[in-house]
Amino acid sequence: MNRELIKKLFPFVITIVVVIIDQISKLMVTSSMHLGQTIEVLGDFFRLRFIRNPNVIFGLGGQLPDFLRPVLIVAAPILGMALLVVYYFKSKDLEFAYRLPLAGILGGGIGNVIDRLFQPGGVVDFFDVKFFGIFGWERFPTFNVADSAVTVSALFILGIYIFHEIRTRKQKKNEN
Repeated sequence: MNRELIKKLFPFVITIVVVIIDQISKLMVTSSMHLGQTIEVLGDFFRLRFIRNPNVIFGLGGQLPDFLRPVLIVAAPILGMALLVVYYFKSKDLEFAYRLPLAGILGGGIGNVIDRLFQPGGVVDFFDVKFFGIFGWERFPTFNVADSAVTVSALFILGIYIFHEIRTRKQKKNEN
């Protein structure tokens, strides 16, 4: 295998690790807790709370007609992940630093699609964090490892982009 192909494929180790950790954690929750059960880990601040989310992020999609729900909760994420993979491999100038979080987003997406296809009742969510009224939420919407991977990876991409923009503007300023 050539060096460039290895460099492109290596971040998919992150994808595989995210999917494995996500599915193992969900299996642990579904096999050791009953639906609706809450276990305090750090008092009221951080709890494990087993719920199933039949919708998408933050419960969106619950009001959709039954014929449209599968499109939103399964087909759209699969299409989005397919486009991400095409972009990943077609982009000639995509920096390695961006490839890692894109692989994390893909892993999180795969983890939740697996649930939507094979878990009765929807995606298994279990991290429950107090949010102190920020955005009007006393508690952040319950989430899982896959959701965390997508969020952290997206924030990482945003951070890289901001850092890159600051560096570029400083260079342009120094050139003038």
